[in-house]
Amino acid sequence: MRTPEASWLQFNRRVLLQSERLDFPLLERMRFLAIWNRNLDEFFAARIAKPFLKARGSPEHLGLLSEARAQAHLAEARYRALLEEAAPKVRILEPAELDNMDWLYFRVFLAEAVAPKTDLIPWESAGDVSHGALYFASQDHLVRLPQDLPRLLPVPGREGAYVRLGALMRAKSGLFLPEEAPLYEFRVLRLLESERERADWDELAQALEGRQEGLPTLLVAEAGFPEAWLSRLREALGLLPEEVFLLKPPLDLSFLEALAKEGPQAWRFPPIRPKKPRGLSKDPLKRLKERDVLLYHPFDAYEAVERFAQAALEPQVEEVFATLYRIGEENALAETLIRAAQAGKRVWAFLEARARFDELLNLRWYLRLLRAGVQVLPLPERKVHAKALLLLGREGGYAHLGTGNYNPVNGRLYTDFSLFTGRPEVVEEVAAFFRALEEGRAPSLALLKTGEAIRDHLLASIRAEAHPKGRVILKANHLTDPKILQALVQAAEAGARVDLLVRSTLTLLHPAFRARSLVGRFLEHARAAAFWAGGEWQVYLTSADFMPRNFQNRYELFFPVLGKEEKRKVLKVLKRQLKDDRNAFLLTPEGEKRLWGGKHDAQRP
Repeated sequence: MRTPEASWLQFNRRVLLQSERLDFPLLERMRFLAIWNRNLDEFFAARIAKPFLKARGSPEHLGLLSEARAQAHLAEARYRALLEEAAPKVRILEPAELDNMDWLYFRVFLAEAVAPKTDLIPWESAGDVSHGALYFASQDHLVRLPQDLPRLLPVPGREGAYVRLGALMRAKSGLFLPEEAPLYEFRVLRLLESERERADWDELAQALEGRQEGLPTLLVAEAGFPEAWLSRLREALGLLPEEVFLLKPPLDLSFLEALAKEGPQAWRFPPIRPKKPRGLSKDPLKRLKERDVLLYHPFDAYEAVERFAQAALEPQVEEVFATLYRIGEENALAETLIRAAQAGKRVWAFLEARARFDELLNLRWYLRLLRAGVQVLPLPERKVHAKALLLLGREGGYAHLGTGNYNPVNGRLYTDFSLFTGRPEVVEEVAAFFRALEEGRAPSLALLKTGEAIRDHLLASIRAEAHPKGRVILKANHLTDPKILQALVQAAEAGARVDLLVRSTLTLLHPAFRARSLVGRFLEHARAAAFWAGGEWQVYLTSADFMPRNFQNRYELFFPVLGKEEKRKVLKVLKRQLKDDRNAFLLTPEGEKRLWGGKHDAQRP
């Protein structure tokens, strides 16, 4: 068994390796460096918590640090290689490459826009530096670069030329220090877990106010940082020597996201043209009276989900229920819920306040929904991660069930399934799920599954395939549940074919598994399960990754795909991904193998 943390770090290496793909446009390869950096920050802010708090300094913890350090050095080399490839169309200049006209602008910018916002900090406060911010160390002071200022600045009049703000500040250190002196860059990452994770709405603000920046987990400093200063900083933060990475600036590559957006269109992926489902876009309720509809985003337009939500405004709809999780700053679906409530409909929303790092945004949505007349359900002890939208009226009900968040940005960048149905047996179960949440009790479902019942159903289905003609296909972001993994081993050893499509975390690899990870243009986010069941495929979709916490600490939804055409569509996607040799990594007990450069690209329409 591998630890989830080690497996996840290996996934982030696969993300980093996308920067080497010659079949990807140059700016998209840069974007993957930014994604890798954001992922690594999140790892040291949250995912490393268990080994850091319970086994700090152990071989397990030090092994994670060693892998993360190796990745950081690889990213450093990839950054410079990609910049060399981008020249001369796109260049990130050093201050010495700026001429007098450039400095005419940047001197004023630093004095007017940057210096008033920087903080001059005494060395005595080094232990209190903030998570993720860029700092500079001098002999007598520390300087904090404001988070709200862009890290990369275009050079006026020079097309494709940029300069890092941090490099400019170092070149003009006298604007930020009592007198000019050398500056050295560093960042600190900390655990950011709230101690009051289960706070309800009336406690959330207090919980956020009380969430102190946690223990430091990593110090990233530039190569050449004076050794005495580095020791002083490390000791002030209480870090081990292994918890210090020395890298050439820039120390945070997430600014490459902005560069990828601004650079030449020819160096970015061409926009896709998603299909608009017939009938569903014009009159979704009429269409669903006839049959179910299954979509696969982003190849099928996410706008269909928003159009279905708009049906809440139609006269025959009296009641609306929705789960909202990481919905972003702008959300057409949430706006529709607000309009429906203002129009006199009974609208119930479960807005999960405790989605990590989105709490403040969720609090803003909570106030908007509440003041518009939406009944925002109290937060149960378990997080609600299910993706469901239910419309009830005089002529029956209609439901949308999905594997992804109701987030318009993610709906165009993540692969996810959407199932729309008017089947009474499904609608009744979705309604029962919401009624249970409304009444503050655990849902009890039959056709659909939630909580531990998801694991029980998966175990029964896998065990039924434990024979030479058995067939199991599981697709998820994470597969770490020991009971499910053991059942898969038993099925594989009994002769069943076990295919696993696990994007990120897979903690057990067996020689009989056919396991692979897909990492490509789109984030693989859909979760699905398929079982041969003696000659006829049984297919399920779910909001849940196959992890203990999702069965024990969350309300997810696991639901069957009942229509023949919809079932065939899911299986077609899964089988295409099992053949993919453009975006895949073969995962084996001996290691990973890249499957690139082939003819089968499952991320094309």
